Amino acid sequence: MLKKRIIPCLDIKNGRTVKGVNFIDIKDAGDPVELAKQYVKQGADELVFLDITATLENRKTLVELVKTIAQEINIPFTVGGGISTVEDAVALIQAGADKVSINSSAVKNPQLISDLKNRFGSQFVVVAIDTKNVNGNWKVFTEGGTFETELETVNWAKEVEKLGTGEILLTSMNSDGTKNGFDIEVTKAVSKTVNIPVIASGGAGKVEHFIEVFTKTEASAGLAASIFHFGEIPVPVLKNELKKQNIAIR
Repeated sequence: MLKKRIIPCLDIKNGRTVKGVNFIDIKDAGDPVELAKQYVKQGADELVFLDITATLENRKTLVELVKTIAQEINIPFTVGGGISTVEDAVALIQAGADKVSINSSAVKNPQLISDLKNRFGSQFVVVAIDTKNVNGNWKVFTEGGTFETELETVNWAKEVEKLGTGEILLTSMNSDGTKNGFDIEVTKAVSKTVNIPVIASGGAGKVEHFIEVFTKTEASAGLAASIFHFGEIPVPVLKNELKKQNIAIR
């Protein structure tokens, strides 16, 4: 059985780490380089860096900031935001990213998933799926959560697996930033359907939420932001509690 991973997420806007609720009400959460260094010390398994307004502002990810962070850390580092071509991905890899995460561009051009896989291998490609429950159906959203697509979440997850992604980062927009717990329903549905790792994201507020997502779904990682950024649950404390529950973690 794969050991579960704990992944802090750095949402970046204008070069700062920020955090919102349900993808809005954005607040400052600190310097991304300092936070990244802190998470390595605390024993985080990986880091995710998302340039949250890159797609909306129609620009590329902050390559220089990626380079600065990569020089300071020694754990796997996933970068997303505004990646729409293989060349964009190459620039980030050269800057020190270990994996790239694509979302809106994967929906617009699914072939990009296969192109990235063919160039770098599937373990390099993460497809981020932002999902929201709309009248009882889990729908895929793009453009930083502002655009509802026709895609149903579980079907899209199956499709991106076929196209060659190595991992899915699944964020429930209904739960994002609420600290009321991960969305078990959609996480369970997606993680049961695909044979690749699923990172659960959106809603972590306490240790019990991680225990729940790891025992009730097949998610292989739990991602959170504000509880880590604001010191509410330090990574070592979370890992100790999970161990006490006999949950195998890295």
